[in-house]
Amino acid sequence: MRDCKLSLTALLTLILTISQPIANLPPLFQASQVLAQTPAERKVEADRLSQQGLEQYKISQFEAALQSWQQALIIYREIKDRKGEGKTLGRLGVIYDYRGDYTKAIEYQQQSLAIAREINDRSIEGAALGNLGLAYDAKGDYDKAIEYHSLSLAIAREIKDRKGEGESLGNLGIAYDSLGDYAKAIEYQQQRLVIAREIKDRKGEGAALGNLGSAYYSLGDYAKAIEYQQQRLAIAREIKYRLGEGAALGNLGNAYYSLGDYAKAIEYHQQSLAIAREIKYRLGEGQSLGNLGAAYNSLGDYAKAIEYHEQYLAIAREIKYRLGEGCALSNLGIAYFSLGNYTKAIDYQQQRLAIAREIKDRLGEGQSLGNLGAAYHSLGDYAKAIEYHEQSLAIAREIKDRLGEGQSLGNLGNAYYSLGDYAKAIEYHEQSLDIAREIKDRLGEGQSLGNLGNAYHSLGDYAKAIEYHEQSLDIAREIKDRLGEGQSLGNLGNAYDSLGDYAKAIEYHQQYLAIAREIKYRLGEGNALGNLGNAYDSLGDYAKAIEYHEQYLAIAREIKYRLGEGAALGNLGNAYYSLGDYAKAIEYYQKSLAIAREIKDRKGEGTSLGNLGGAYNSLGDYAKAIEYHEQYLAIAREIKYPLGERYALSNLGITYYSLGDYAKAIDYQQKTLAIAREIKDRLGEGQSLNNLGPAYQKSGNLPEAEKTLRAGIEVWESLRGRLGKNDSYKVSIFEQQARTYRILQEILIAQNKIKEALEISERGRSRAFVELLTSRLSDKNTSQIPEKPTVALLQQIAKQQNSTLVEYSIIYNYFKNQGKQETQESELYIWVIKPTGEVTFRKADLKTLWQKENTTLAKLVTTSRNSIGARGTAFRGIDVTYNPNAPKAKNNLKRLHELLINPIGDLLPKNSSDRVIFIPQGALFLVPFAALQDADGKYLIEKHTLLTSPSIQVLDLTRKQKQQTGTKPIEGKDTLIVGNPTMPFVAPKIGETPQQLIPLPGAEREANAISKLLKTEPLIGKKATETTVVQRLPQARFVHLATHGLFDDIQGLNSGIALTPSGKDDGLLTASEILDLKLNAELVVLSACDTGRGRLTGDGVIGLSRSLISAGVPSVLVSLWSVPDAPTALLMTEFYQNIQKTPDKAQALRQAMLTTMKNNPNPVDWAAFTLIGEAE
Repeated sequence: MRDCKLSLTALLTLILTISQPIANLPPLFQASQVLAQTPAERKVEADRLSQQGLEQYKISQFEAALQSWQQALIIYREIKDRKGEGKTLGRLGVIYDYRGDYTKAIEYQQQSLAIAREINDRSIEGAALGNLGLAYDAKGDYDKAIEYHSLSLAIAREIKDRKGEGESLGNLGIAYDSLGDYAKAIEYQQQRLVIAREIKDRKGEGAALGNLGSAYYSLGDYAKAIEYQQQRLAIAREIKYRLGEGAALGNLGNAYYSLGDYAKAIEYHQQSLAIAREIKYRLGEGQSLGNLGAAYNSLGDYAKAIEYHEQYLAIAREIKYRLGEGCALSNLGIAYFSLGNYTKAIDYQQQRLAIAREIKDRLGEGQSLGNLGAAYHSLGDYAKAIEYHEQSLAIAREIKDRLGEGQSLGNLGNAYYSLGDYAKAIEYHEQSLDIAREIKDRLGEGQSLGNLGNAYHSLGDYAKAIEYHEQSLDIAREIKDRLGEGQSLGNLGNAYDSLGDYAKAIEYHQQYLAIAREIKYRLGEGNALGNLGNAYDSLGDYAKAIEYHEQYLAIAREIKYRLGEGAALGNLGNAYYSLGDYAKAIEYYQKSLAIAREIKDRKGEGTSLGNLGGAYNSLGDYAKAIEYHEQYLAIAREIKYPLGERYALSNLGITYYSLGDYAKAIDYQQKTLAIAREIKDRLGEGQSLNNLGPAYQKSGNLPEAEKTLRAGIEVWESLRGRLGKNDSYKVSIFEQQARTYRILQEILIAQNKIKEALEISERGRSRAFVELLTSRLSDKNTSQIPEKPTVALLQQIAKQQNSTLVEYSIIYNYFKNQGKQETQESELYIWVIKPTGEVTFRKADLKTLWQKENTTLAKLVTTSRNSIGARGTAFRGIDVTYNPNAPKAKNNLKRLHELLINPIGDLLPKNSSDRVIFIPQGALFLVPFAALQDADGKYLIEKHTLLTSPSIQVLDLTRKQKQQTGTKPIEGKDTLIVGNPTMPFVAPKIGETPQQLIPLPGAEREANAISKLLKTEPLIGKKATETTVVQRLPQARFVHLATHGLFDDIQGLNSGIALTPSGKDDGLLTASEILDLKLNAELVVLSACDTGRGRLTGDGVIGLSRSLISAGVPSVLVSLWSVPDAPTALLMTEFYQNIQKTPDKAQALRQAMLTTMKNNPNPVDWAAFTLIGEAE
C-alpha cells in the first residue's frame, strides 16, 4: 500500500495517505556486545550492529539504520557469514524501498535471494521474495509483485511457517488492492486473518483487520472500513502496539475524511500524530502531518494545509524519504491549486514528477501527470491538460492500475467537457464508469455518474442529467459520503434551475448548503451560496441573488480562494446586469477580469471579457462591445476552447445585428453554427439557427430565413423528444424556444404564406401539453408523437367543434430607444377559422400602445382587470382592498375590444348561441373576453357563446377525451364538492416563512348552496383533507372546488389547490400531483382565488387547468380572479341549474353570466369564469 494515494479529478484532487505495512524482515539474532577480535567476536559485533539498525529502523532513523547495517554487512562479508550477509542485504533493500529508491531496493533483495538459494536457506529466500514483491508493488508493477508474493507464499507453506504464510497472503491482498481487484484483496486478507487468529498472532490479526479496512475503503464502503479499523485499533491498544495504534487512527481519519467529516478526520490524525511523536516514528509523524494538511485543505483552510504539508516535506527530506517528499510536494501543489495559484501548483507538481521519475515510481509519475493536467485544465489550457491526462492514462494502463486508469479517463472526460465536446466527454466518462463498476469502486462510480449528468445537462438533455445525478446521490448516501451527497444535490439543483423549476433548484441547493456547513466544508458552502444566488437571479429576485453572491464572495475571500472570488464577482455583475444597472455590472466584471488575469485563468478571463461585451452591447456602445468580444474570441482560439469560440462569435453576430450590419451578423452566426455542429452541441445548434434566421430576415433573404428557422424548430423538437413523457421539463424548455416560432410566423406572413404561418403559430404553442395528452390517450406503453398541426387538421377541428376558432399570436421586435435595443410588442396576428373551414388572417398594430399611449398589451390587460376591481394577484394570506374605477374600466375594456375583436368582428357568427373559441397567447390568457365592450357598450358575452383553449390541437384531444368519459346528467351521487377547507400554511415566496391562508366563509356558503341543489354532502373545513379529496376524485363525474388556488408564476406545476392538511400531506394538491391521477370527471369547476392564471408562458395555462385536462378531464371551468361571494353563489347556482337542463356547458355558463349581470352589472361580479376545453 502506498504512502501517498491521490484520486485525480479535474476539479478536485483528493489526498489519501495510508500507512505502509512493515516489510517482512528476516528473523533476528542477538548476541552480547564484546570486543571484536576473533571471527566469533566479529560475528557478535555484526549481530549487535544488525540489532542496532533494527531498533533505529523502527523509529524511522533510516540513515542511522542504513549505516549500522552497512557496517554489519562489511563484517559478515569479511568473516564469510553468508547467512548474515543475506539477511543484511534484505534489510538494506527495505531501507532503499522506504527511501523510494526501488532500483537499489530490488538490487539488494536480488543479492539476498541469490545467497539464500546458494546456502539453501528457505526462510531468507521467502523473506527476500516477499520484500521484492513489496518493492515492485511500490513501483506500481503489480503483476511482478504478485509473482514474488506467490513464490514467498509457496515457501512459507513448504517450511510450514504459518506466520510467514499469513504475511505473504496479506501482501498479496495489498497487491490486489493496488490493482483495484478488491474482491481478491479481501479474500487474501480474510485468509491472513484466519491464520493470525489460529496461531494467536495478535499483531498479525490487527494488520489483517487494518488491511481489510483499507480494501473496503478503496471500495468506498466507509462504514465497513471504519468497523475494521476500530477492531485493529482495539487490538493494538490491548497489546500496547503503539505503531499499529497510530496506523489505525490514521486510517480512521482517512475514512472520516472521505465521508466528508473533516472535524472527526482531524481528531483522529491528531491522535495518530501524537503517538508518532511519542515513539519517535518520524515517518508516521510526516504521514499524519500530510493527512492533517489534506483535511484542512478540504475545509478550505489552505494556509493551515500548507503549514502541515511543509512540515511533512521537512521530515521527508530529513529522513531522506523520497517517496514522502514527492507526496508532500504534490499535496502542496494541490493546496495552491485550491487557492487558484496554478503557477505555484504546477511548480510543485513538476518537482514531484521529477522525484517520481528519479526513483522510478511509475504510480507517482502517473498521479503527478494527472495533477498537472488538472492545473492546466483550470488555467483553461485544455490541449495541455489532455496531453498530461493521456500520459497519466498510458502509465495507469502499463502498470495495470485500474483505479488510476478510471480516474484518468474521468479527467479526460472533464477536459473534453470544458472544451464543449460533450460527445467525447460522455465517451470517456462511460469508460471510467465501466472500470469503477468492474473494480467495485463505489466512490468512483458515483463521481462518473455525476460527470455524465453534467455532460448531458450541457447537451440540454436534462431528464438524463437528473437520472445520472440521482444515481450518484443514491451511491453517496449508501456509502455515507457526505461530500459526494452535497455535490450531487448541488448538481441536481443546477439541472432543475436549467429546467426552470426554481423552487426545486433552491430546495436542492439549500440541502447542499446544510451539508457543507455540517461538515465544515467552506468551499462547498460558497458554491452552494453561489448556486442559490443564480437560482434567485433566474427567479427575478435580484436582491436575494445579490445577497447570496455577496455571502459567497465573503467566504471566497476568507479562505483566499481567488477562483471563487472571481466567480462571485462575475455573478454579482450578472445580477446587476439583470437589474439593468449596467455601470455596476461592468464594475464587477472588471474586478472578476482582474482576478482571472492575476491567477492566469484564461477561461475565466474570456468569460469576463464576454460579459463586459454583453454589458456594453446593452448600453448601446457597440464599438466597445465588439472590442471585448474579439478579445474573448482570441483567447478561446488560443486555448482551443470551441465552446468559448462559439459564444464569442455568436455575441459578435448579435452586436453586428444591433448595428444593422446584417452581412457581418450572418457571417459570425454561420461560423457559430459550424462549431456547434462540429462538437455535436444540439442546444448550441438551435441557438445559432435562432440567431441566424432574423439576420437573414433583416437582410431581405426571406426564403433563407424561413429555411434556417425551420431547421431550428427541428432541433428544438428533437431536444424536447429527449425529455420523454416529463411534462414539467418540456414546458419550461419550450418557453426558451418560443422566439424561433414567433419570428418564423413573421417571415411567413411577409411572404404572404398565411396558412403556413398559422401552422407554425399552432406548432409553437402548448406543444408539451399536446404531446402529453396524445401520449395519455394512446397505448400507455408507447410514447405517441402527435401529428404536426396542418391547416387541413385545424379546419377539420373547427368543423368537428362546430365553432369559430380565433387564434392570437403576439409578435415582438427590436426597437431602438435612446440608442439602446429593446424588445417591444410589434403586431398582433389573428387567424379566424370558421366551421366551414374558411381561414382568414388579420392583424393589429401594437406599436401605438407603447409609442403613444405609454402602455403595452400586457399592461393594458392588467389595468383592465384592476380597474374592474379584479382581485387575486396578492398573496392569499393578506387581505387587499381594491377600488374599482367604472369609467376607466369601460375605456380599458373598449380598448381591448378594439385590438382583439374589431379586426375580426365581421368574421364572428351572428347567432349568439354559435360558439367562438379563443386561443390566446401570453397575457391574453388573463383577458375576460366575456366583458370586452364594443363601441355601443355591448359586452361580447351578449353577442356570442365563448370558450378558450391553449391551442386548436388541444380541442381535438379534449374531444377524444370526452368520447372516453361520455356524457351523463349531473347527479348528486356523482359529484365531489369542496368548500373552505381548514387552510394550510404556504410560503408567500420561495424561501420565505409559510403563512396560513385566510379562510373563505363565502366559499363554504357556495359549496353548501350547490350541494343542496344537487342533493349531496359537501366536504367542508376539517373534512376536506387532501387525502380524502384525492381518494374521491377518480370516481367523481362532476367536481366543484371552492377554495384558494395558488399559482407559482415561475414554475406552473407547483401551482396548487388549498385543502386541509392531514398527517400524510401538506394540504396543497399541486398541479404536478394532479398529473399523476387518472380522472374520469366530465367537468371540474375551480371556483377559487385566481385559479385561471397559472404561469403565462407560450405553452398556455400551465397551472391547474392543464393538469386537470391532462389527467383526463375534457372540460374545466376556472375563475380568472377572486369573485365576490354573493354574485359567485348566484352565478354558480344558475350554472348548475342550466347544466341540469342542457349538456352544453358553454351555453349554460353564458346564460348564468347574463342572469348574474342583471343584478350585478359590474363585470368583476360575473365575467371572471372561463370554460376551457369541451363545450358539451
